[in-house]
Amino acid sequence: MYNGHHFGGMHFFWWIFWIVLLIWVFATPYNFLGQRTKKETSLDILKKRFAKGEITKEEFEEKKKFLEDN
Repeated sequence: MYNGHHFGGMHFFWWIFWIVLLIWVFATPYNFLGQRTKKETSLDILKKRFAKGEITKEEFEEKKKFLEDN
């Protein structure tokens, strides 16, 4: 029995489903859907470089001071 209304019954459910899905996909600008990852700050990257031995303690402290001042 088709009465000319497409938005009733299960059609309404599917419209809501797709709208919620699209909002979820575009409202979470992260690497993978549902997985929120913390973005690294400049200081975090600097600490990792120091921990790996890529920069000396003096370079670390100089760059850290620069980052904190700006």
